[in-house]
Amino acid sequence: MATLSNAKEIEEHNNLMDHGGGHLMDMGGGMVMGQNTETLPGGCDKIAATKEITVHAGHKYAEKFPGRMFAFDTQEYQFEPCTKLTVHFINEDSIRHQWMMHGLPKYLYPKGMFHLEVTGPGKISGTLILPPGDKTYLVHCDIAQHMEKGMKGQLKVGKGSGDLPSIPGVTAYVIPDDYGLAKVDIPVSQQPNINPNAAIESKPSTTAPAQDQNDSLISGVLVIGLAAGLLIAPFMARKFKGMSVSEVVSYLFELIGQGIGFITKLMTKLLNVISSRKNKSLPEK
Repeated sequence: MATLSNAKEIEEHNNLMDHGGGHLMDMGGGMVMGQNTETLPGGCDKIAATKEITVHAGHKYAEKFPGRMFAFDTQEYQFEPCTKLTVHFINEDSIRHQWMMHGLPKYLYPKGMFHLEVTGPGKISGTLILPPGDKTYLVHCDIAQHMEKGMKGQLKVGKGSGDLPSIPGVTAYVIPDDYGLAKVDIPVSQQPNINPNAAIESKPSTTAPAQDQNDSLISGVLVIGLAAGLLIAPFMARKFKGMSVSEVVSYLFELIGQGIGFITKLMTKLLNVISSRKNKSLPEK
């Protein structure tokens, strides 16, 4: 057993069962997937370097990142291509955490990943050989929402291929946190005594009379139209008796044409009268 400064006992998972294909696990919640200690990736002529890192994971490492819940103690790693890397993963929380690396060549690493997992507090170790080339790889915990809550980082091989987004302390978040002030409810006793109807009472309404006038106009026209219809209905019934539909339509169009002609003549006469009055000269004083 190893012991941390906070007196948590860390269980070391050393007796893992080999299930083949780099998959190791035990009955205590420890698991390694994608371990590779010997096979060189294509493009690597030899092991360029042998390195070891210790990664701590836990809630306390998120305290320096406002709004995060979980984190690794380190968010960025960098190694030269073809490095043989052993990762010692220490989970300091009393829940499951993972250190997963994605984007590895699938011909060598099943599902393209290297995976360490332990139900903590616990420690587990695994080894892989990094591919050649300059590339940036995502490392994170894949337990539900742990990555979204801050437990992720990036590992650069060679010069890397740029930075990944939303890496705590390294790159800006894709969705920034909002720490704006929430709406504060003012107690009723401290609210000013304002009559909500005061503005309505003091300001005369300008739209209501206009609306009333429109309604009265519509009602008057409707009444006149109904009265006219009742008066001419008997006459129209006698007039159209024995006519076909086409004859009725023709007759109605003829009436409309006559009505338009009458209105046009009336308007013309009215305009002539107005114009003649304007042309008259005023008598001299």
